[in-house]
Amino acid sequence: MNGTAAVDMAPALELLGIATLLAATVLALWWWRARRTTPLARYVALAALTVFVTADLIVFGSFTRLTDSGLGCPDWPGCYGQSNPLAASAQIGHAERALPSGPVTVSKAWIEMIHRYLAMTVGALILVLTIALWRARATLGRVPWWATAALLWVVVQGLFGKYTVTLRLYPAVVTAHLLGGMVLLALLVAQLQSLRRAPTLPAARAAAAVLALVVVQIALGGWVSSNYAVLACRGFPQCNGQWWPEADFAQGFTLLRQLGHSAQGYVEFNALVAIQQVHRIAALLVALALIALAMRLRRGGHAERRTAVWLLSLLALQVASGLSNVLLDWPLLAALLHTAGAAALVAVLTSLACRRARPAADALPAALQHHRA
Repeated sequence: MNGTAAVDMAPALELLGIATLLAATVLALWWWRARRTTPLARYVALAALTVFVTADLIVFGSFTRLTDSGLGCPDWPGCYGQSNPLAASAQIGHAERALPSGPVTVSKAWIEMIHRYLAMTVGALILVLTIALWRARATLGRVPWWATAALLWVVVQGLFGKYTVTLRLYPAVVTAHLLGGMVLLALLVAQLQSLRRAPTLPAARAAAAVLALVVVQIALGGWVSSNYAVLACRGFPQCNGQWWPEADFAQGFTLLRQLGHSAQGYVEFNALVAIQQVHRIAALLVALALIALAMRLRRGGHAERRTAVWLLSLLALQVASGLSNVLLDWPLLAALLHTAGAAALVAVLTSLACRRARPAADALPAALQHHRA
């Protein structure tokens, strides 16, 4: 990677073309399927499609990190100043021969660039969604603030992606990148719920509180992963055969430091134990909060009881995948399921939190719901 500029904007136009082509393909499919529906149904379908692709991006971002492909292309936004790994095959081959077990290989370069292509596609979809909803704001009877916030946030998320590469997997930036993806997903789900106009839910405030806990836990999980502390605690429920092993919380939660380094030198093992221990304790609190929310929802109607089942199922998935990470030496599938489960929890809890009481004047115009294109 020596001699490679951290930022090289030479392939920017080619990358823009790739993103445009990918987004156009996805949008063509959306338009074909929704062309005979009502305007409202088309907006809902576009918002749902954007949520789906964003969730895919989050999981693929986890795959990029877990396969150590975050530096598969050591510059940004392209790969050795090119728009794709094929054009950069000579540089990639040289780096791989120089360090076969290093961060740059052909497969890692493709994984990293596919992640960037998908991220650009998400950005294009959010742009189209925002423009479409702004143009329809008079008919909708509201300003699409959630979509606008998502459009602004995706720019911030792109910067997190940039600095993940240019700062060489700085743990705080990697964690912020994961957390930023979850925030983006929540904003898009909120926009989708705004269009769907689901009935109000008495437990909406409780769902918002549980969502806040889940976000904190995701941040802790990101800190575990970005510091490679998943296997710092062997065994469960004990950690390395002890209920409360020796742990260095001050060093473990020093945020401003390079990967594996501290002010005293290298990060010590006890610091990694501290990171894992806090994640486990927080997981217990989140599990109890989710169970309490699910029990409250079970006292509601059929839809609420079904949502309660979803929450408990997602909790079971998180527990099973989390234990698999520890007991089975961090298998890739379990780690991906853990990220996917976290994203699903964010989506479900955000949709519940958005179902608070609204003013009567906030209802969608009936003409929008019944008018045919």
